[in-house]
Amino acid sequence: MPKTAEKKHARPSWDEYFMQVANVVKSRSTCLSSAKGAVLVSGRQIISTGYNGTPAGTRHCDEGGCARCLAVKEGRLKSGQDLENCACCHAEENAIVQAAKNGIPTSGCTLYSTHSPCTYCSKMIINAGIKKVVASSAYPDQLGVRLMKEAGLQLVIV
Repeated sequence: MPKTAEKKHARPSWDEYFMQVANVVKSRSTCLSSAKGAVLVSGRQIISTGYNGTPAGTRHCDEGGCARCLAVKEGRLKSGQDLENCACCHAEENAIVQAAKNGIPTSGCTLYSTHSPCTYCSKMIINAGIKKVVASSAYPDQLGVRLMKEAGLQLVIV
């Protein structure tokens, strides 16, 4: 009997691969508002990951650690409102901070995120020397997008 050809595995592109990792990372989120994940990559090597939630050592968002996120979940606030009172750290922020905490340079890296960055995270990304951001959905923040483009970053929505 002739040997049948094996079905070739559909191998993801590097962008698809790292976005899949970012989606797994977001499963660790404890945020009540919306789970997000980020992966920081140098070359083709993951150097750091981050997900959104309250700072390490504090009560998780889903344990009452963030009254603002609870208000959003209950419909008392709209997403994007009262951000100055949010106890949560963003996924992009956590990925950058974890790299810094471990002494890993971020200059020239690519950041993969399940959402495009807000203005606050865009400023951190620029100052961290990250050169490219790949996101799976757009966040309605035109200032962050403008700042990244002005700073010469490449923003790709996949």
